[in-house]
Amino acid sequence: MSEATEQQRSSFTGILPKQSAAVYRELTAGKVVLRELWNVHTAEREDNPLYNLVFNHLSHFTELYAHLGYELHFSEAGGFFYIRETSEDETDEHDENALKIQVALLLIGRYFARTGRDLMYLGRPDAGLKDDDLAAMAADDEYNDILRTARFDKGWGETMEFLVRRNFAFRSGAERYFLSSAGMSFLNQLVTTYSEES
Repeated sequence: MSEATEQQRSSFTGILPKQSAAVYRELTAGKVVLRELWNVHTAEREDNPLYNLVFNHLSHFTELYAHLGYELHFSEAGGFFYIRETSEDETDEHDENALKIQVALLLIGRYFARTGRDLMYLGRPDAGLKDDDLAAMAADDEYNDILRTARFDKGWGETMEFLVRRNFAFRSGAERYFLSSAGMSFLNQLVTTYSEES
């Protein structure tokens, strides 16, 4: 058996196909693989086994996704993995999802700043966005116009569920949400970018 074949076989050691497929489904659905997930039953953060799998077999997953036409990226600040297509002609869906995430996070950050609260509270399960925050944003015509432009036609409920499905936010109760480490990382990047441009 050649050395290359042996290395390829050994890179799959310890990785069950079911686990690898779960990581693939998450990443190709436009989600991020977070270090910690929110357990709604215990109301606590818990380690994400898929994150640990990718982290512990990083060279394997980096090479695997390169063969599939993706670049695997790691955000140290946010503690999450995500993929980008390596081809220069990224799909319209990818661009639209990225725009929707940016718009949603910018509006949430803007609302929070306007109400005099520190953005760090958006990432805390005991703070975050409550139903009265969502109602206040839903009553703002400017926010609603911006949401419709980003193709969130059903308002803040749809917007928050979009962020939850992609692991940028967690639901912590009925009409209560807080941003995940990925959501906070992207929000902080957006704030920095727009501050430098101002």
